[in-house]
Amino acid sequence: MTSLTALSLATTWKPAKDDAPLAYTLRLTNSGTTPVADFRLCVSGPARIDPTAEIEGGTFDSRISNHSEFGPPAGFVLEPGATWTITARGLSYPLRHWSDGANTAYVALGDGTIVPVLTTPTQAIGDNAQLLKGAARFPVPAPGKSPVPVSIVPWPKAVAVTGARLAPAGLDLQPVGEAATGAAAAFTALVEDLFPVEGLVRPAAEAGYPVRLIARQGLGVEAYELAFAADSVEVRAATQTGFLYGLITLGQILRGATQHPAAFTFPTGGMITDEPAMRWRGTHLDVARQFYSSAEVSRFLKILAWNKLNRFHWHLSDDEAWRVEIDAYPTLTTIGAWRGHGLPIPALLGSSGEPSGGYYTKAAVREIVALGDSLGIATVPEIDVPGHCFAMLQAIPELRDPGEHGEYYSVQAFPNNCINPANEAIYPIIETIFDELIELFPSKLFHIGADEVPLGAWSGSPLALAKLAQVGGEALAASHAKRLNQVTNHGGADHIEGTGAAVLQAEFLGRIQKFLASRGCVTGGWEEAAHGDLIDKSKSYLVGWRTVEVAAALAGQGYDMVVAPGQRYYLDMSNGLAWSEPGAGWAGWSGPEETYEFDPAQGWTDEQKKHLLGIQACIWSEPMTDRAIFDRLVFPRLSAIAEAGWTPHASKSWKRFSALVGQMPILYGHWAE
Repeated sequence: MTSLTALSLATTWKPAKDDAPLAYTLRLTNSGTTPVADFRLCVSGPARIDPTAEIEGGTFDSRISNHSEFGPPAGFVLEPGATWTITARGLSYPLRHWSDGANTAYVALGDGTIVPVLTTPTQAIGDNAQLLKGAARFPVPAPGKSPVPVSIVPWPKAVAVTGARLAPAGLDLQPVGEAATGAAAAFTALVEDLFPVEGLVRPAAEAGYPVRLIARQGLGVEAYELAFAADSVEVRAATQTGFLYGLITLGQILRGATQHPAAFTFPTGGMITDEPAMRWRGTHLDVARQFYSSAEVSRFLKILAWNKLNRFHWHLSDDEAWRVEIDAYPTLTTIGAWRGHGLPIPALLGSSGEPSGGYYTKAAVREIVALGDSLGIATVPEIDVPGHCFAMLQAIPELRDPGEHGEYYSVQAFPNNCINPANEAIYPIIETIFDELIELFPSKLFHIGADEVPLGAWSGSPLALAKLAQVGGEALAASHAKRLNQVTNHGGADHIEGTGAAVLQAEFLGRIQKFLASRGCVTGGWEEAAHGDLIDKSKSYLVGWRTVEVAAALAGQGYDMVVAPGQRYYLDMSNGLAWSEPGAGWAGWSGPEETYEFDPAQGWTDEQKKHLLGIQACIWSEPMTDRAIFDRLVFPRLSAIAEAGWTPHASKSWKRFSALVGQMPILYGHWAE
């Protein structure tokens, strides 16, 4: 194959309507001068072709999750200028947005070489072909139209400021004491990175405005006060984090007054007194489906701090990849961190045929964790077990039962993706891995996943069936064995409670949680970790992701809960129904206003609220094959969730928030007004 080969792929989606079946059509065109023969077309999702799909125009050769490979008819040659068309009638879920369709493709030739294929966004035909009516914009209010005099997100507990002056050129920080000095240094580094040419911090010789940082005992850990005078500002707090949050608020006020003096002011009198409504104000970032460099993660942490978010849930492993260095098991990164044609993990979710991926060295992890600590952010690692372990199992096959036979599939269509709780050999391996990770994360918060174990997990494992008979009885073991090869990717991975898989998982989680507790760790898990009720509630917490009602019910059972419902706080969900909006749609959609107005504690009893730790945004990366998609999906909804965690619900105002949020930084681009 030479440079004269030029291949392109166009895909269309037509939903089922009346008597017409759905049609997902792929058209491979050879625009070059060289015929192409003896090849397979390899396509990456997120859309997953159902294994029972009817394929017209070719053959469906193989599939792992959203990676599909198609073959042409026998003897077929794709001549220059010709197009080969394949139609699949049967997908694991209907396409709702253009980003659901094929986003990368390549051709694998019979001699082992691969040829990249230019792939354009999937076009919809029929009902799903709505047009985007205009992206949400958050312009600064016109002169005199701002609903509040100062620009602050999230909005403080009490704002009673007076007067106005020309915005100072910058802030001359004058800390007193260790906590104040640490906060001044952290704030200076933060604004120099986020706003490198604005000079928000500058000495008196450069017209810096005096800002005194004075300790005041009796304030909460994250509380602060700002006292404005005609010629200075005083920041009062009891901790470094409190001082930092006060400075962030002051920095936001200064930026608003500097950049938009007709809309916002810099006060000369009055007070701002502030503290968060919730203890846990988190953001989850999935780096397994898409890899984000250390520089990207570091900048993201700085944006979290600017939003006064205080937990970074770092999703370091999943079926698609393992992302952190482990000395005892180097194959976790030499095998588990890379995807590509012919590798144990195929090209998935925007990966091309060429090897792609990456992982974080221990040195990089330490730097990121230290950065978070300086910004008041506790970093929570997640290693997802016992499900979502396809990559881990490719790297360490000993985590399986060597006698296991047959297949089961996860809801994401990964085969046999769960480490086996009945295999005693797994526990020294897991404990060794976790010990290495615990040393890197001083927060002593450790999330172990525990979500979406398939109904048929371990149903072909003699070890698992024997263990199940021991703890659950012969009848349950026999019933579970019947699930072998019965559960497809349509299977109920979400509702395993009471099944053999749930019993085995509960035994596993109870054992792992005791191990983590022996190391001084609090164990986190997704809500499914409650199945079997074997984890110690006093040393654990759960993240509720289905609905607020499920989270409230678990709180009523005594579990400490972080609320992160997919319908509102999963930032991979699209902003709207339009086909042209990127993002997922399985949990629906949530625009910025819907996300902002959502009340995560609505309907909770006073007793349940005793176990409400807070809220969390979840950034799952399956649709984020383009960094512009990341910005589109995450902002400003991240700030909307930040305000839900900081500002009491009764004090929130969409009118105010939408007028101010355009001043907030985003990760890759910038707000256009």
